[in-house]
Amino acid sequence: MNDIRRTILWVIFGFSMVLLWDKWQLHNGNKATFFPTTPAVTAPAAVGAASGATGAASVPSTSAPVAAAATGASAVPGQPAAAAAAPAARERIEVKTDLYRLVFDSEGGSLTHAELLKHIDMADKARNFLLLDESAQRVYVAQTGLIGGTFPTHKTAMTVVPGPRELKDGEDEISVRFESPAQGGVKLVKTWTIKRGAYDIAVKHDIVNTGSAAVSPQLYLQLVRDGNKPPGESSFYSTFTGPAVYTDAKKYQKIEFKDIDNGKIDIPKDSPNGYVAMVQHYFATAWLLADGVQREPFTRKVDTNLYSVGMLTSLGAIEPGATKTIDARLFAGPQVETMMEKLYPGLELVKDYGWLTILSKPLYWLLDQLHKLLNNWGWSIVALVLLLKIAFYWLNAKAYASMAKMKAINPKIMEMRERLKDKPQQMQQEMMRIYREEKVNPMGGCFPIMIQIPVFIALYWVLLSSVEMRNAPWIGWIHDLSTPDPFFILPLLMTASSLLQTALNPAPPDPMQAKMMWFMPLIFSVMFFFFPAGLVLYWLTNNILSIAQQWLINTRMGVPPQFNLPKFK
Repeated sequence: MNDIRRTILWVIFGFSMVLLWDKWQLHNGNKATFFPTTPAVTAPAAVGAASGATGAASVPSTSAPVAAAATGASAVPGQPAAAAAAPAARERIEVKTDLYRLVFDSEGGSLTHAELLKHIDMADKARNFLLLDESAQRVYVAQTGLIGGTFPTHKTAMTVVPGPRELKDGEDEISVRFESPAQGGVKLVKTWTIKRGAYDIAVKHDIVNTGSAAVSPQLYLQLVRDGNKPPGESSFYSTFTGPAVYTDAKKYQKIEFKDIDNGKIDIPKDSPNGYVAMVQHYFATAWLLADGVQREPFTRKVDTNLYSVGMLTSLGAIEPGATKTIDARLFAGPQVETMMEKLYPGLELVKDYGWLTILSKPLYWLLDQLHKLLNNWGWSIVALVLLLKIAFYWLNAKAYASMAKMKAINPKIMEMRERLKDKPQQMQQEMMRIYREEKVNPMGGCFPIMIQIPVFIALYWVLLSSVEMRNAPWIGWIHDLSTPDPFFILPLLMTASSLLQTALNPAPPDPMQAKMMWFMPLIFSVMFFFFPAGLVLYWLTNNILSIAQQWLINTRMGVPPQFNLPKFK
């Protein structure tokens, strides 16, 4: 039994060192040694032509004049190239609401800039957070257009209909309308409507057949962005950045940029429901269509380090003089779980908890309810850990009771080990005899704690993923629970509490194990100097409550708490 415990500890220690080394390499700007990631490449200033496509019928690339469609696909076989239309003066239209400062491009009526006025930039807190952008440093835009002929696309020069550009007090919504010239006998009218207090933007597409024959275009909705991590993203803990597709058939599917590079994509060819999204830490964008509208999800590599995710929907035959209208919505905002649940079924899954979602969702709900009572996310974290400790009290009691028994017989074990140190086989037999006589299970303190580990890992992901922690103060010097403690007070307290816990535990009979039990808290504590303050607060609270409970149980069992200090001889 002793050998098993020693082996488990060495495996945990070895794997921890591998992870720590990788994170340290990333933190210092080097490549990871054991778990390499796709290197970031500076995004080009403009969206280029496609180099690959996956997941939908082919659509024309941006290299085709005017007839360009969804950025990043190969040209449709057999489709004639369109004659270039006379270019109109390109305009940038700025719109301001209570939540956004948006910039639209008259080329295609695309959304190329989305500044979130209620969220600050963590790298420069004097600025607002910029979600969508098209610049020399970044590409992240929302585009729509038509394919199936030489129809208007996101590269078509459009006319902007004059109108107000700022949401005034007392107004509930504001609209921006773009009209394309007729191309291939089709005119596209695109109307963006932004509502007060809403992070979903309505996008109405009116497709007018101005020709003399019926047409059957397809509408595409896509998000195009570079493959870089968001600016300011910490490299010391891993969060997902990339496309995602959701359907009822295959549920939520994250797609790595490298999988698009390699063509390793398995998404539904068509679906009557679902959405496509671009996801990053705390924020997301997603195209939403009404359920029942048939759609074809797709992903594409547009150019070097430039990718798109989108969906196509067929409009059916449109007779001459007729108009077909398709409504869509673009979500562009923070991953507030309760808000996203109301916008579209499954949209809250962009806030990714991984395989522990079944535990994380109720923990987030409880945390949210506590915040409604306490109105402070820091104290809500403390209260949630306290409730979990109460819920697991009896399991912890069994674990600490077992540790107390181990501590009580520890002098007898140490004396026996010293006496039989030259007879390892006899020592092992004698140790097992003592355990049987004293009715002590050396692993009895481990199993109750192991049962709780998934719950606390799930809570870790809740705190790491929740945008509510971003720029949320706690007390005094902690002004932002999503960033590291600026004075390292919480990590130092965390380290001290971990060492105190180790001192209160019974010293392992094996000298090597005893040393390991002291080294491991110190090694793991290094990570907490780089972790967000909210996560460190969670672990510190857990440690303090564990120490208090262990002290109480030891006292009740007549085993006075004592400190087993390390011996490194």
